[in-house]
Amino acid sequence: MSTVHSAHPHQRLTWVHQVTKHAGAQPRQPAIRFKGETTTWAELDERSRRLSAALEARGVGEGDRVLVLLTNRPEFVETLVAINRLGAIAVPVNFRLVAAEVSYLAEDSGSCAIVVEQPLAPVVAAVRAGKETEFPCLVVGDAPDAAGAGAERYEEAVAGATPSGASGPADLGAVALIMYTSGTTGLPKGAMLTYENLLGQTITLLQTLRPAADEICVVTSPMFHIAAVGVIVPNLIFGYTTVITPTGAFDPEAFLDLVESERVTNAFLVPTQWQAVCASPTLPQRDIPLRTISWGAAPATPAILRAMEAAFPGVPNVSVFGQTEMSPITTSLPGEDAIRKIGSVGKPVPLVEVRVVDQDMNDVPQGEIGEIVYRGPQTMTGYWNNPGATEEAFRGGWFHSGDLVRVDEEGFFYVVDRLKDMIISGGENIYSAEVEAVLADHPKVREIALVGSPHEKWGETPVAVVVPRDEADPPTVAELSEFCLTRLASYKKPTKAVVVSELPRNASGKILKNRLRDMVKQDS
Repeated sequence: MSTVHSAHPHQRLTWVHQVTKHAGAQPRQPAIRFKGETTTWAELDERSRRLSAALEARGVGEGDRVLVLLTNRPEFVETLVAINRLGAIAVPVNFRLVAAEVSYLAEDSGSCAIVVEQPLAPVVAAVRAGKETEFPCLVVGDAPDAAGAGAERYEEAVAGATPSGASGPADLGAVALIMYTSGTTGLPKGAMLTYENLLGQTITLLQTLRPAADEICVVTSPMFHIAAVGVIVPNLIFGYTTVITPTGAFDPEAFLDLVESERVTNAFLVPTQWQAVCASPTLPQRDIPLRTISWGAAPATPAILRAMEAAFPGVPNVSVFGQTEMSPITTSLPGEDAIRKIGSVGKPVPLVEVRVVDQDMNDVPQGEIGEIVYRGPQTMTGYWNNPGATEEAFRGGWFHSGDLVRVDEEGFFYVVDRLKDMIISGGENIYSAEVEAVLADHPKVREIALVGSPHEKWGETPVAVVVPRDEADPPTVAELSEFCLTRLASYKKPTKAVVVSELPRNASGKILKNRLRDMVKQDS
């Protein structure tokens, strides 16, 4: 492993540099608020420098990868800044994953260390046990042994280190994060996002949300998500306060309490969460300081949009659309068009160039359906350790989103289908091929397909359509779900099983999932 000792003489602007700048300009101002506690800019700079030195002492250097397995808490931000300060690459991990899934990410990314939270330590212990070489581990909590031999307390490592003088990479084109996202192969792919990519996201937020100089932004998404990273990084660059929502089931009253007490000015939620907030009986009596509200990750119904308009009159309601590989925002729909253009994801943001093409990369006529493809400074550099997937994603020189869209006469985009057959449940992406690959091994399953079924609370829920090996003894949804337990995160398991004698296919043998979706809707 290489080691970073000092900044490059031509150091370029990154969020690492900005944290240090804010620590000098506004040292006592809050950088982070969490459960009523404040981390000032001076404290964030000092603690991230110490953690950076601690990681360096444990062998982490420029270009190395470090897994980050934390729930929503200030240490996530500290760890991101500390890793990047060394010119190393952060690899945020979904805390819902099981040991086998985390092991795959550790192996695929070639990570050399991990920062983990105490309740998740047993998962890491299983991962570390499979390593032939030492795998340094810092545990946020008081019982590091739960993560296996040699694991250390995060706070002791921070307290025992001398602040690092390193200040990040010299090149904005360097990879800052590897964000894993599954694809049609069923195996996660690591999207490599650079400092330039996320600087593009920061500029995009300036245009879409038009923030003021004193914004207080709440992070409600899981911090391993690009939705959260896409808020945290701009906050670090601009010097805004980040209010972190603790991980757990969404509680609209707790959210409103937080917004009111912390004087939050900017909030993003998925539509079902906004629906719950708007239905709160206490909302009319509250002093809510929100200046901008935004939503995405799943479609919003006309009823939800009208409820948001009624609940927050005069507050701009912005829809954002995109994907991890694009850092993530590619299109946005301003509040004034939210009702007029219901169902639209808006228009492309300024830094993203788009085309709507057919399978031969020919532009389709306005109004016809094609795949939306992208290029621009927010586009990932490729998939880590996966040149084949990268080449396929960038065929023709543009990044292929996998989303089928149409464009109306005013230039507004509408998503009509997903090539990758992704299911969005409660804002979480569930990739059918990944789940199908696991369930195909069930002894009672001959063939299986996973599709999304509309759900009032979650937007969609995964349904398994099964051809059983024995028609007299088909698998139950309970059996299929139990089979997933040690192989997949809980939210990916099917919530319903529909038994069929055969799966509908086209002439080339491909399963016709549109027919399955229609069948599942009729059966629900």
